[in-house]
Amino acid sequence: MELSLRRLRMLRELHRRGTVTAAALALHYTTSAVSQQLTQLERDVGTKLFERRGRRVELTESGLLLAEHAEEILRSVERATTALEQTQNRVTARLTIGVWASVAASLVPSALTLLAAEHPGIEVRTKELAPEDTADAVRDGSLDFSFVIDYSGYPMQWDPELTRVVIAVERLHAALPPGTVSAKTMALADLAEHPWVLAGPRSHFGRAVRLACQRCGFEPRINHEVGEQATALAMVAAGLGVTLVSDLGLTLSPPGVD
Repeated sequence: MELSLRRLRMLRELHRRGTVTAAALALHYTTSAVSQQLTQLERDVGTKLFERRGRRVELTESGLLLAEHAEEILRSVERATTALEQTQNRVTARLTIGVWASVAASLVPSALTLLAAEHPGIEVRTKELAPEDTADAVRDGSLDFSFVIDYSGYPMQWDPELTRVVIAVERLHAALPPGTVSAKTMALADLAEHPWVLAGPRSHFGRAVRLACQRCGFEPRINHEVGEQATALAMVAAGLGVTLVSDLGLTLSPPGVD
């Protein structure tokens, strides 16, 4: 029995995405081409690998077994390819990474400049997503890796199959309209009487800030609910409320914000 790496890749994508159409889209093939290759894979192994359930495709027990081995086989091939490229003193790859506004504006440009100088064979593309959506995109294969953000008071649930590496620990700053307070430092509770500009409670940041305020004994009075930190800072500069901003987010701050 000889197993085609191309067909194993198709099986892996089918397992990840659940439909032949989605697998074809991810691999840049036509749906009919993927369907034909999967049928041929069944002939190669001599057993049924999947069954149709409406628009979705479910792998049989044999299909799941082969998909698990396909994952290991393809990872080994990728590691071997990388090792060979490194022996040639040139790493080549095309990567898609997940970012959000403050990362894209402040961290990514300098990082990509350094990467281009050290490894010109690596091509990086970025895709902006909400921070809470980036890990799922890595899990389903839409991204090769992504930046994520977590908060000590509201930790994010983490998939143990994904590897996470801490690259920085940020502070959060109070951002206020100019002249609102005279003190150089303040506690979160000092913002209890001010109107707020804040992301919605479904966002990880918005929920984390609300929980932090509640632990300090108050519920923030949110006059303006906005998703982007740059937008929130612009509204703060206009005197419409206060917000919290991270170290990276400070690069988005307009004039007129304390």
